[in-house]
Amino acid sequence: MRIAIYGSKRQHPVLPQLEAFLALLGRRGDSVVMHRKLYRHLYELIPRSLSVVSTVVDGPAFEADMAVSLGGDGTFLRTAMWVGDKELPIVGVNTGHLGYLAALTADQLCDLPQLLADDCFRIERRSLLEVTSPELPQPIGRYALNEVALTKEESASMIQANVCLGDTHLADYRADGLIICTSTGSTAYNLSVGGPIVEPTVDVCIISPVAAHSLSMRPLVVGASTPITIVPSGRARHVRLALDGRSALIDVDTPVTLAPAPFKVLVLQLKNQTFADILRDKLHWGDS
Repeated sequence: MRIAIYGSKRQHPVLPQLEAFLALLGRRGDSVVMHRKLYRHLYELIPRSLSVVSTVVDGPAFEADMAVSLGGDGTFLRTAMWVGDKELPIVGVNTGHLGYLAALTADQLCDLPQLLADDCFRIERRSLLEVTSPELPQPIGRYALNEVALTKEESASMIQANVCLGDTHLADYRADGLIICTSTGSTAYNLSVGGPIVEPTVDVCIISPVAAHSLSMRPLVVGASTPITIVPSGRARHVRLALDGRSALIDVDTPVTLAPAPFKVLVLQLKNQTFADILRDKLHWGDS
């Protein structure tokens, strides 16, 4: 098996588990592709364990059968962008805090090959948003697994956003910002502004204003197949456009269109762990 590994630089607490996992892959004869940033970090800590790594890459020019994300939810999002349109199954191994997208803990890392052999995982096909705009800054990319957000600059007044669903005008929002998220992203930024939690395989988008000027402007769930076009305006010259936290400033009056991406992110989850289990265990759903 050829395994692609992406990870954050916060691996110190789990180095024993990671060393054991790499040694296991070496004994099995598996081939490892590793992102260069992680490789450089681990080379300073456990250089002998990296002999199993056959390929070190920066970008998406690699081939693999699956990907492993070592870190928290932010690392999982970056892993998904690294994998891109390959549609490789990605398993999240939580070495961070919440780890909402992760299926395994660091202590379960060495169990991964056996869990795969025993068919213990299901694959969830998660939708992404593809963003097009005349001024889309190249460094932030085109795709978002969680959300796309348009927000005001730090000290600027609220923004206005003209929103259309396809060719139909929806509303003119006045708020500190506007979030459009996938069902996967419903438990991220959207949740913090009062948006609904959505089961992650449901193919919808949620439009949630941030500190709306009008109390009647509530979060709205719409079908994911219809493109959403946003034209921001306001007193400031710029607004901040963020895709899964990767952000840049764009000029006001610049249209931003969101549509379903032509590929999915394949998330591995344990078959014996349901969506309800994840809500209770990781979000403490229903705790008194």
